[in-house]
Amino acid sequence: MHAITIPEPGGPEALVWAEVPDPVPGEGEVLVEVVAGAVNRADLLQRQGFYNPPPGASPYPGLECSGRIAGIGPGVSGWSVGDEVCALLAGGGYAQKVAVPAGQLLPVPEGIDLRSAAALPEVACTVWSNVFMISHLRPGETLLVHGGSSGIGTMAVQLAKAVGARVAVTAGTKEKLDRCAELGADILVNYREQDFVEELKQATDGAGADVILDNMGAKYLDRNVRALAVNGRLAIIGMQGGVKAELNIGALLTKRAAISATSLRARPLTEKTAIVAAVREHVWPLLAAGHVRPVVDSEFPMSDAAAAHRVVEESGHVGKVLLVVP
Repeated sequence: MHAITIPEPGGPEALVWAEVPDPVPGEGEVLVEVVAGAVNRADLLQRQGFYNPPPGASPYPGLECSGRIAGIGPGVSGWSVGDEVCALLAGGGYAQKVAVPAGQLLPVPEGIDLRSAAALPEVACTVWSNVFMISHLRPGETLLVHGGSSGIGTMAVQLAKAVGARVAVTAGTKEKLDRCAELGADILVNYREQDFVEELKQATDGAGADVILDNMGAKYLDRNVRALAVNGRLAIIGMQGGVKAELNIGALLTKRAAISATSLRARPLTEKTAIVAAVREHVWPLLAAGHVRPVVDSEFPMSDAAAAHRVVEESGHVGKVLLVVP
């Protein structure tokens, strides 16, 4: 098969479409013939040499894909060759074939085309696990999503609205904020021109956000704590704004607030399986009903993954950038 390899870490030009050995499904795995994959910021870090795959995972980038089952390993039941699926991966999505633990497979949702389904697994699992399983967002509460026009952001806005929450977003342009509003966002903050703490407080009569989904990390830590409501929950899922910051524990105690920080890629199979099962139970019916949809910005041939990485690095996109197998 062919896959995107990284002979040496570097810029987008480090991504090389090369012939590599076919994967073989092991115990509890299926072989997926990939139709499309999607670009995540973790892939950019891996390309730069900063985010190696966990032990035993494919060395090729790619944390999600869609395709058809081409083979079934020992100990797998409930799936058949030819089934159309999408999958959460620890690596290997930038390839024509990938071996996937059966617990990380999802059927393509009703009403979603196979190619667009590649935009779903990583964002759906990230949002559901952090916003709902850990932070327990409830109807009537307020969710603040940083980077509301990103792949994760567009999914978070839709899921929160679907369960009856109020949604605030930050983004850097009017065009991105307009797209967030189309998806249901209620409070729009241009982080280049406005202070999200003040804007959120004004919009919530001083209460703040019950849950914050944060991709920035250190840069936003102090302001995020100030933006939290009493009993608020801050879920940190990224470090685009750095890794070290000072925390005012007194402010946290006063608000009886909680901070969680998670990553998805390195979690044990049992945890990923539980998250995928929860997503299938709670998110897939919303997709089938049309209440939630994948947001796809653009598509590139997988062999031209470098061009797709440049688009994501420039941050002008809204939603997901897909890689389509030639």
